[in-house]
Amino acid sequence: MSQEKRPITAEDLYSAQQVSTPQVSPDGSHVIFAVQRVDCKTEKKYTNLWLVASDGSAPARQFTYGDHVDRAPQWSPDGRHIAFLSNRRDENQFQLYLIPTFGGEARPLTSLTGSFASFAWSPDGSRFVAQFRQKDEEAIERDKDEQKKKLGVVARHITSVTYKADGVGYLPQEKWHIWAINAETGEATQLTEGSYHETEPCWSPDGGQILFVSNRSQRPDFELDKTELYLIPANGGEMTQVAAHAGRKMMPSFSPNGRYIAYLGRVLPANWWQNASLYIVPVDGSSPARNITHDFDIHLSSVTNADLGGSPGFSTPVWSSDSNKLFFTITQTGDQPLLAVDISGDAATLETIISGKGVIGDFSLDNDQQTIAYFWGDAATPSQIRSYDLADKTVRSLTNFNEDWLDEIAFGDIEEVWIDGPDNTRLHGWILKPVGFDPSQKYPSIMEIHGGPQTQYGHTFMHEFHYLAASGCVVYWSNPRGSQGYGNDHSGAIYNAWGTVDYADVMAWADYMEQQPYIDPNRMGVTGGSYGGYMTTLIIGRSSRFKAAVAQRLVSNFISFYGSSDMNWAVQNLFGSEADPWNDLDNYWKQSPISYIGGATTPTLIIHSESDNRCDREQGEQVFVALQKLGVPSEMLLVPGESHGLSRIGRTDRRIARLSHMRRWFETYL
Repeated sequence: MSQEKRPITAEDLYSAQQVSTPQVSPDGSHVIFAVQRVDCKTEKKYTNLWLVASDGSAPARQFTYGDHVDRAPQWSPDGRHIAFLSNRRDENQFQLYLIPTFGGEARPLTSLTGSFASFAWSPDGSRFVAQFRQKDEEAIERDKDEQKKKLGVVARHITSVTYKADGVGYLPQEKWHIWAINAETGEATQLTEGSYHETEPCWSPDGGQILFVSNRSQRPDFELDKTELYLIPANGGEMTQVAAHAGRKMMPSFSPNGRYIAYLGRVLPANWWQNASLYIVPVDGSSPARNITHDFDIHLSSVTNADLGGSPGFSTPVWSSDSNKLFFTITQTGDQPLLAVDISGDAATLETIISGKGVIGDFSLDNDQQTIAYFWGDAATPSQIRSYDLADKTVRSLTNFNEDWLDEIAFGDIEEVWIDGPDNTRLHGWILKPVGFDPSQKYPSIMEIHGGPQTQYGHTFMHEFHYLAASGCVVYWSNPRGSQGYGNDHSGAIYNAWGTVDYADVMAWADYMEQQPYIDPNRMGVTGGSYGGYMTTLIIGRSSRFKAAVAQRLVSNFISFYGSSDMNWAVQNLFGSEADPWNDLDNYWKQSPISYIGGATTPTLIIHSESDNRCDREQGEQVFVALQKLGVPSEMLLVPGESHGLSRIGRTDRRIARLSHMRRWFETYL
């Protein structure tokens, strides 16, 4: 007799395991990856490494153990060892560790004080290159003195506008630099120094040089797109700049033949809505950099929203061993396929390697480039590891994490739709119907609006959507103009025009839903976070059609956003103003939802994290105070200790509190 299935709960977040960073062994036989779990007693999140045969011949097995975080695994070039970062000795300090592939204890390789951003084995396996930032001397001295440590920071001396980061807090004075680490002794040598950041290091194929990215303009904090590519000898020494296109450069890598460098960039500086394109430049500067993917109108990134494990953002394209192809993921119409571009001919040719209704995140190839290991997520699968055989084009599912608790749950059906939108556009969206849906009945509904705005909704698992639908609501979401995945024209349509065509698209989507016979037009709700919170706040000021709203981690006032966000002045790159707010006040104000708040009548819950450094909590407080002054039913939920990413990476009990308040609010007013 089968067990009756149950509704999904907020507490199911405790059962969710999230996989990440699959790395296939050099010989293609195994995949190492990380799995995160939650300890419901301590609310801590721990991560261990797991190992699985790439042909699926045996189930995945846990490779490291313990209540700590092991992350970022990488195989040695000969496949005999795995390097990874771990905080197993000190939860506040990660070190580089080595563990034998076929048995043995992990041993700490480094004893540094500071933060690792990345590391990579040298081609011969004798060394690592790392992006590392030392801890400030003042902080080190404070940690040594128990009384000073107890008293804490006396004052923060800030000399740069890049002084804080969301999810991190106040940044140290020290910069990111390039370090070399001996793979046998752990001896660490700093190769770069000074007042500039050096990031994203990688080795040349012969191990003789290190390539990295740095912004060495006069005012790097105010000229973010002036990053350049640099080379230094592997043992340190004078750096040389690689001639490349004018504009931001990131995720560089050498071709295996050592002749070229591939990197991601954008055509125009300071226009962050553009596709991230793939560029190729000769190392010797013999010809200009070429934009390989510009004519295909594709965005080389992974920016599909999910709340149980997701995409890495920008990732480094992977070269084929013959230096004729590059593999990469793109964001496209709700999916993230894996593509390859052939650059051997006069004109680049594009090939789809792995596709389907879902998202590919991190991926890696073996030495013979016959096996690809990759992260896979879809509407029914929060996160799994798969492999792909390039010879016989076979996909193998290697893991089944979360299957136990997901099998207990009854899920509603998801319908994918395309509708005719304003200005002869086509809008892509999805509709989630509650379990036991009866088309002859009228249902309350909730419209979800994604953040970014340069992200997309797609074929991913959204715990939040299922949780809200479990209360008996129809939940629906779409990708209005401003979203990524539909070409430059779609994402660039709101450049210096926030709250215009995007607002029209969102309301057209609501119009379409209101016309469905199963929707109760008197019980429609709306919610969204970040840019979605921006749009929710704009909607309640300009329309009274929704009977309840939940505005989360929102932007309400671009004038005060300038300077209070960790993005600081970079708001200009997001909505296109060429002037600072004190010289362009009207433009900043007209694109700010707070300018419309006087028309609000919708009962609204504001949710904001107290440690949100992306959209400071004052952005939400402004809206709450205004709604209270207007007499609009309103509440504010402030969540301590959390960043802008509360809904995805926050402490689990706080994520549950957020969801519970959202559901309570909608049940009260819908």
